[in-house]
Amino acid sequence: MAAAAAVVTPSGLEDGVSRSRGDGAGEVVVERGPGAAYHMFVVMEDLVEKLKLLRYEEELLRKNNLKPPSRHYFALPTNPGEQFYMFCTLAAWLINKAGRPFEQPQEYDDPNATISNILSELRLFGRTADFPPSKLKSGYGEHVCYVLDCLAEEALKYIGFTWKRPTYPMEELEEETVPEDDAELTLNKVDEEFVEEETDNEENFIDLNVLKAQTYRLDMNESAKQEDILESTTDAAEWSLEVERVLPQLKVTIRTDNKDWRIHVDQMHQHKSGIESALKETKGFLDKLHNEISRTLEKIGSREKYINNQLEHLVQEYRAAQAQLSEARERYQQGNGGVTERTRLLSEVTEELEKVKQEMEEKGSSMTDGAPLVRIKQSLTKLKQETIQMDIRIGVVEHTLLQSKLKEKSNMTRDMHATVIPESTIGSY
Repeated sequence: MAAAAAVVTPSGLEDGVSRSRGDGAGEVVVERGPGAAYHMFVVMEDLVEKLKLLRYEEELLRKNNLKPPSRHYFALPTNPGEQFYMFCTLAAWLINKAGRPFEQPQEYDDPNATISNILSELRLFGRTADFPPSKLKSGYGEHVCYVLDCLAEEALKYIGFTWKRPTYPMEELEEETVPEDDAELTLNKVDEEFVEEETDNEENFIDLNVLKAQTYRLDMNESAKQEDILESTTDAAEWSLEVERVLPQLKVTIRTDNKDWRIHVDQMHQHKSGIESALKETKGFLDKLHNEISRTLEKIGSREKYINNQLEHLVQEYRAAQAQLSEARERYQQGNGGVTERTRLLSEVTEELEKVKQEMEEKGSSMTDGAPLVRIKQSLTKLKQETIQMDIRIGVVEHTLLQSKLKEKSNMTRDMHATVIPESTIGSY
């Protein structure tokens, strides 16, 4: 696998990210590269391959009737509840595959307790988990992929699985070179020239003119040799054996190229002949089907005419009934409109009647009610009392005024008497 060698740190970051220490503070600042967000997709693909090596489809999915997860199931959010249940089920199965007993979580178990149990088992395997448990509650993300990948590696270690180098298939040679005589070497030269012509022109076809010229030169050379050799000393049996041995190597093979226009023309001719042969067979069936459909349509037309003639009076009655129904509907619409108008007038009159009733009730209640009369009587009584008090006060004031007048009058009288006394009387005293 391509990413089998990638190491994921406990915090979900892959090795190789740049880390720098802050000045004076002593804190480690982790800088994530641009590809860190996509690292969980690589881890998820590796996890799927490891689960296939552990035969999880036969041992887990089919027994629990679960659907196989996709290659990016835990990397993308789809259904958090379903993903969390799938994560807990896979984690429990991987822990059991790694040789440690772990109960299969149920749907209604406490998620916090389940996550803490899974993380404790992960720490027992020597793996670190420096992230909050709440990161696993969503059921997806880099931390979920990290936990499942670690458990899958531990399960593979427990069953003794080891990665081996890939074996590449051996490529078979097309033809083997065999030593040949003078005549065969001449034909090989012809083939080599033919191949060179193919590579130069970049087309897979034989230049017939060159081949004819070369064949003509070979025939001329053989005819010159035949004039020199008048009598053959070669054994016929050996000659036939040699011909059988060399015959497969004398065949000229032409490699077909799908881009060659000659092949396209041949294919067009083949398709044309196939279409023509198929058309001959199909045309008869189509003509037969056309005739049957035509006869059926004629029968249907004649039956329609017969039915129309037989049911003409019923059709007329139906049309008359339709006309009467339309008239009745119009009258009903008109009557319905009058009823609606009268209903509206009735509602208005009813509202006015309710208002008049309410006013009459208010006036009647005000006329029969004795409270105002009682209040008037109380007010009159109070006014009488106040009048009496005012009268008493007025009498007191008048009496006081009268006394003051009388006193003043007596004083004036005394003064007057005092001034009238004679002086003789005054002297006698």
